Amino acid sequence: MSSNAAATATAAIPSIPRDDEGPVFRAPWEAHAFAMALTLHERGVFTWPEWAAALADEIKRAQAAGDPDTGETYYLHWLATLEGLVARKGVASMDTLHRYRDAWDHAADRTPHGKPIELRDEDFR
Repeated sequence: MSSNAAATATAAIPSIPRDDEGPVFRAPWEAHAFAMALTLHERGVFTWPEWAAALADEIKRAQAAGDPDTGETYYLHWLATLEGLVARKGVASMDTLHRYRDAWDHAADRTPHGKPIELRDEDFR
């Protein structure tokens, strides 16, 4: 992820948690979700205004369902927004996304701590 791309994203989406040096993340997966959004934007899957509107809608839905909006769930909303946009744009179906999520969960369960997680055919069963 280039610092220029991250700066563009943080300028376009004011809700991104940041400090003086750029975006801040509570866990590595949050940085991965951020990087996926940057990559999909750079590949033309969505514009930043489109992303910001979809993210705002996702956060409103979550708040209406009881999310306390303490900031701890912010990147969960990013992930849900990514999934929704990818499905709506025809990049991958929700079924495919859920299939891979479940496969990653299965692979993570069988992988010893500290070892890289690798998907295998049996993870998709």
